[in-house]
Amino acid sequence: MKKLCFVVSLITQDNDYQRQQAAAAQEAAARLGVEAQILFANSNAIDQSQQLLDAIHDRDGVDGILVEPAGRTAFPKVAEAAVASGKAWVLLNSDPDYLKELRSRSTVPVFAVSADNHEVGRIQGRQLAALLPKGGSVLYIQGPSLSPVVEQRAAGMLQTKPASVNARILKSANWTEEAGFHVVTSWLRLSTARDEAIKVVQAQNDALAVGARRAIEDQQTGPGQDHKSGLPFLGVDGLPQTGQAWVRQGTLAATIVVPAITAQALDALVAAIRGRTRPPEHTLVAPESFPDPHELLHRIPHN
Repeated sequence: MKKLCFVVSLITQDNDYQRQQAAAAQEAAARLGVEAQILFANSNAIDQSQQLLDAIHDRDGVDGILVEPAGRTAFPKVAEAAVASGKAWVLLNSDPDYLKELRSRSTVPVFAVSADNHEVGRIQGRQLAALLPKGGSVLYIQGPSLSPVVEQRAAGMLQTKPASVNARILKSANWTEEAGFHVVTSWLRLSTARDEAIKVVQAQNDALAVGARRAIEDQQTGPGQDHKSGLPFLGVDGLPQTGQAWVRQGTLAATIVVPAITAQALDALVAAIRGRTRPPEHTLVAPESFPDPHELLHRIPHN
C-alpha cells in the first residue's frame, strides 16, 4: 500500500502555538505511518497561496493538504484546484462559506477542524468578570486583522464580559511578543493613555501578553505610569513550556489552553482515506481556562 503523504501549511514559525501545531502534525504522522511536510507562510497570505499551488501542481505524490490560512478568504480558488487534482482539503481554524458547497461535489475528503475560538473569547470574558467584579478598564490586544480567529475571540469576549468592564482594544501586526511590545509601546506614547485607568491587560495569545508586559514594565520608570504597576496579564494558547509555565511563574495571571488541532485533523483525514468515511464538515475542539476563572477570584488582588 502506498504511504500517504500530506502537506501541512501553517501561518508562521515565529509563534509558539504554530510551532506546536507543526510538532503535533509530525508526531501524528509518525504514529499513523504517513508523511507530513510542514510549510510556513511567514504570515503572508500571498506567499501561502503560492506554496499551496506549488504543492498541488508539483507534488504528484501528495494525497491531501491541511492549511491554517494566513488570510481571511481561506483560498477558495486554491481549494478548488486541490480538489480537482484529487487532493483532500482540510482547513485548520477556519470555516469559510465555500466549504459546504465544495464538499457537496468533492470525491475526496473536505472538512475543517478548529479550536472553538468563540469559546476562547467567552472564557476571556469570564476571566475579566472574575478579576473585575466591580468593573473597570481592560487593555485588550488583538492579533492581526486578517485572521478570522481575531474576530471570533473578540466577539466571544464581548459577549461574556460584564457591562461594567470597558475594553480598550489595540490591534497588533502579528502574533509575536515583539508585536505585543510595539503596539503597547505606541499606545503608551499617546497622551490619552495616561488618563486610562487600566486594571487588566488581556491579549489574544500568550506572546502578545508577554510583549505587552515588557512594554509596560519598560515605561514604569517614566512619569505618569504608576497606575499601571502590578497589573494582571492574561493570554491564550497555554502551552506547557510557555503559557502554563508563565502562569506558574507569575508572569501571566492566567492563560487559556488551546489544544494543537493538527493531530486531530490528520487522524480524521487518514481515517477518511483509509476507511472511506466522511468526517463532519466542521469539528470544534474545546479550550479551557488555566487556572479556572473562579480560582482567579482568590489568586489575584482586586484593583
